[in-house]
Amino acid sequence: MMPGDSSMASIVQRIARQALVTFRNPPVVGEEASKCFLENHSKLRSLMSEVRATDLKLVPRRADDSGAPPPQHPYHRGVPPVTYMHICETDQFSMGVFLLKSGASIPLHDHPGMHGVLKVMYGKVRISCFDRLERPGGSSALPRGEMGALRRCVLHSTGEYTEESGPCILSPDRDNLHQIDAVDGPTAFMDILAPPYDPDDGRDCHYYKVLPGDGVKDSEQKEKEVWLMEISQPAEFWCGGEPYPGPEVCL
Repeated sequence: MMPGDSSMASIVQRIARQALVTFRNPPVVGEEASKCFLENHSKLRSLMSEVRATDLKLVPRRADDSGAPPPQHPYHRGVPPVTYMHICETDQFSMGVFLLKSGASIPLHDHPGMHGVLKVMYGKVRISCFDRLERPGGSSALPRGEMGALRRCVLHSTGEYTEESGPCILSPDRDNLHQIDAVDGPTAFMDILAPPYDPDDGRDCHYYKVLPGDGVKDSEQKEKEVWLMEISQPAEFWCGGEPYPGPEVCL
């Protein structure tokens, strides 16, 4: 069969092909997306809505076989709270699966200049999304050396996602900073980032924490404005790797 045209290709293969088409010429940051990009992005979202754990040959894990430790010890020594299954990567995008153990989180982080599509395969995640506000500001309570690490942001949304939910979408200027928490047990989600992280090209991952005591000025305000401070990667978080068991992707 022809690799580019057959309807018998796995949904993972079809998703990868559509991601390649969608992100071959993405909109420049700050510019309005073209009709072509929006149409291709819609097709990608539709395909991501269809994919299920069985398509990737993923077997949902239980709390007692996911390395989940007793409450007094967040994680067993040497056992990563999060693992990653690499599926494929090009200059345009990367695709893989993140697996979170019970109680694990991917800390608040950003995706500089990147698009993303996240689809839960099993379990449940809570995703808190922030948008950066492009206005200067600061807090006189902080040492001068920490002022440059501050980012004024708005908590745009917090929602829970399961395998029955549609994908979570991020863009360079919308929901670009987010935290992902496993809820009620282990969980896994398929993830596309475009373009991939590349520190040499200005796309490094930065971690943040919400400064305490920074509440909403107006109690009726729907979107909460907060100060985020850039921090080092949290010591309790690290990501290991494991083999991807699903269909091979050829591009």
